[in-house]
Amino acid sequence: MNYALPVPELPSIAIDGLPLRFPVRRVFCIGRNYAEHAKEMGGTVDKASPMFFTKPADALVTDGADVPYPSATSDLHHEVEMVVALKAGGSDIDPADAQALIYGYAIGLDLTRRDLQAAAKAKGAPWDTAKGFDHSAPISMLVPADRAGVNGDTPIALFVNGQKRQSATLGEMVHSVPEIIAALSKLYELKGGDLIYTGTPAGVAALQRGDRFEATLGNIVSLEGRIT
Repeated sequence: MNYALPVPELPSIAIDGLPLRFPVRRVFCIGRNYAEHAKEMGGTVDKASPMFFTKPADALVTDGADVPYPSATSDLHHEVEMVVALKAGGSDIDPADAQALIYGYAIGLDLTRRDLQAAAKAKGAPWDTAKGFDHSAPISMLVPADRAGVNGDTPIALFVNGQKRQSATLGEMVHSVPEIIAALSKLYELKGGDLIYTGTPAGVAALQRGDRFEATLGNIVSLEGRIT
């Protein structure tokens, strides 16, 4: 097939221990999935109605690349999150069937232009520009699910310039991974190549140019980077 313009490169993520890359189709995110974070943001958790949003796949920052400080903000915030990568999908998925659809796990940051988000919230307007901007989704390599050993006791943490900013265990998530996958599949037909950022614990705060960060998912995988 011939195209009028050069075809954009497919976003992809390195896979731990394999000479392959994981092709990324879409990036889904869930908000308010840790009760203490919802509280610090002045919100509440609605267990019956999880809140989803998306980021463009080309917002990913991979392979430890530097993260440019974004335009149009003076209040860039970090949100550390476990990321789930799907190898298959479907619609109206039963939570009991969700685990079998997972290819692997990563750790990532949902970077947020907090001032733009606050302004949009005050107007009752969408806050896409606060979440879906360029370079807003740094992510580590993927660890295949059969080697990851992820469970409710797995810790998640973020350090900025060597100081711990965020810390929790995955068992503190309001909606479990199978519940997230099932709920998303009622809104979208999920497919292999989809990523799901699973929410952030309390402790979100500002990042500045020159800051170095380290995000960890237990001893499973880590991500180091720098804001430039």
